[in-house]
Amino acid sequence: MAKARDKSKMSKAWRQATLKRSIPIYLMALPGLLYLFINNYMPMPGIILAFKNYKAKFGIYGSPWAGLKNFQYLFSTQDAYVITRNTILYNIVFIIVNLIFAVGVAIILSELVSKTKKVYQSVILLPYLLSAVIVSYLVYAFLSSENGFINNSILKPLGRDPIAWYQEQKYWPFILVFVNLWKGIGYNCIIYLSTIIGFDRSLYEAASIDGATKWQQITKITLPLLKPTIIMLTLMAIGRIFYSDFGLFYQVPQNSGALYPVTNTIDTYVYRGLLQLGDITMSAAAGVYQSLVGFVLVLSANLLVRKLEPENALF
Repeated sequence: MAKARDKSKMSKAWRQATLKRSIPIYLMALPGLLYLFINNYMPMPGIILAFKNYKAKFGIYGSPWAGLKNFQYLFSTQDAYVITRNTILYNIVFIIVNLIFAVGVAIILSELVSKTKKVYQSVILLPYLLSAVIVSYLVYAFLSSENGFINNSILKPLGRDPIAWYQEQKYWPFILVFVNLWKGIGYNCIIYLSTIIGFDRSLYEAASIDGATKWQQITKITLPLLKPTIIMLTLMAIGRIFYSDFGLFYQVPQNSGALYPVTNTIDTYVYRGLLQLGDITMSAAAGVYQSLVGFVLVLSANLLVRKLEPENALF
């Protein structure tokens, strides 16, 4: 009996000591948890708007039910195929291109030993911190028909005719992919770089002693060890494959109507529809649709990973 009491006291003391050590960690996580709760969980009751015929005088809960009529808007328009195609294909290209370049740049930075290494990291990360409005003006400075750098400083000296960039659809898939890569590579690169830095350096030393080249070290050590991080970030990206970077597709093309066939995505289409029709329920339906599809895609991708390599699955 006495031993049981002593064991209980020791267990209680251990829990109290653990809690005391964890308090600083909880305090550090508190702002992020509050933001997550306010931004992601508090608006969740608004999901019912997607199934309501919203009337302001009745409020969200007093408005009559509309069933699935709000979802019909997304699939009954002539643009439904175009916006779905653009959203999915652009995101697939973004995932592949960003993955290749982010991993490549992270490996290059991990091999640098110069004092300017942190400068390179900061320069690469800087575009990610810029707002979409600033990025759109930077792109406009290059592509403006009258005063743009490309037309006036490159094409004109070469004797080429200026290009009306904001009227030509064929250039924009490449422009959007490049801008997205330039803006987003820094964030993913830092994640991969922090993972690579944590690898056991003795593995590389042993490989070097055995005569392995740098390329062999990358393919046989770095990439296999980096695979769990790559899979995790890819699964997260797949979960948002039905979402698009609104600033990239709306601000950067300057909302040019001539470019809608190649720049219009679900998000921009819903936003323009909301401005023109003021239909809040249609926007809510689009959000629910995107969330459900993203949820299914994440589950499916994770199930596939779990079957092929169970140790790398998220859950």
